[in-house]
Amino acid sequence: MKVSVVIPTFNRATLLERAIWSVFSQSKKVDEIIVIDDGSTDNTKDVIKKFPTLKYFYFKNQGVSFARNEGIKLSTNRWIAFLDSDDTWHKEKLALQCAYHEQNSDILISHTAEEWVRDGKIIKQKDKHKKPKGSCFRENLDFCKIAPSTVMIEKSLFDDAGLFDENLIVCEDYDLWLRILKRYPIGFVDQVLTTKYAGGHEQLSFSYFGMDRFRIEALFKHMPDEYVAKEIVKKLSILKKGAIKHQNSELITFCSDVEKRLNNF
Repeated sequence: MKVSVVIPTFNRATLLERAIWSVFSQSKKVDEIIVIDDGSTDNTKDVIKKFPTLKYFYFKNQGVSFARNEGIKLSTNRWIAFLDSDDTWHKEKLALQCAYHEQNSDILISHTAEEWVRDGKIIKQKDKHKKPKGSCFRENLDFCKIAPSTVMIEKSLFDDAGLFDENLIVCEDYDLWLRILKRYPIGFVDQVLTTKYAGGHEQLSFSYFGMDRFRIEALFKHMPDEYVAKEIVKKLSILKKGAIKHQNSELITFCSDVEKRLNNF
């Protein structure tokens, strides 16, 4: 199996180097590494010079969805694996995931278990974070349980389900995985093969109060659907309470618009 590794990055020069080394350290030979620089202003280009065999593309800052999409378009292999620039892979990640797909040729997307690390310590994950497998669209309506850095996917799935939604500032992965899970089952390699470092991932999420508004937008793509509608109502109730409590007029208006949209179904 030939795999293209897509690494989006933005002003994470030191972390990017760590991520790249984790790819070069894979027990399975990596066929193609594509780094999409989403407008970095730090010394990212100096880091890239240390790795002359990878493919580096610089664009003006347009967001992580744009960066991942460009990586997908530029990839030349049948399979794609994503790695965020503040994460790392364990040595056997690609080898075990490729072996899984070779043994399960009908599965066109998979992910792996992961560990979360903060300040050098492993964070215990809750039961609700249990990784999904099989046909599990409904089980993933609540929140995103699939981390991009754990995913390996056949490129053809994007022709069917579409790319990352560049209009979503956050929750873009939640949106795409739902679109894919509605059409395809997902495989799961039940071994910790990816490390996610707390801090970098949380920074963007915490910048947006009421993240459920982005999840709601993603959910509307699957309407009409009884289970999706129930999830929108649940998220809307929580969002509305928070908007009123914080007197956030923008979110209050958003909630009102969502109620009107729901009434049209």
